[in-house]
Amino acid sequence: MKFETLFKLFDEKRFNIDDTSFYFKNDPQKIERFIGYVPGDERPYWIGRCDADGGCDFSTAKELFEAPVFDRRSLKDRWEDVELLTIGAIGIDEWSIDFCPPSR
Repeated sequence: MKFETLFKLFDEKRFNIDDTSFYFKNDPQKIERFIGYVPGDERPYWIGRCDADGGCDFSTAKELFEAPVFDRRSLKDRWEDVELLTIGAIGIDEWSIDFCPPSR
């Protein structure tokens, strides 16, 4: 998935995007990391398992994707190294089939 595609999902909040998970391909331990969105919160966007103890939260999707909280780099900066596992707690393969059918 392209960075712009995932960013748009978060920015437009069109699908369930809470509990989206990934790991960095160059991480030998393949630590699963999480990002999400909780409607109604003052700072509804969040990141878990980042450089901030206990994670961090943000007001906008832009802040979430540009925060330098993964070894002082942002998710946007590290996108080429991201391996998506789930979107909205749905496995990426299943999510792709259900929400991104092939064009005809």
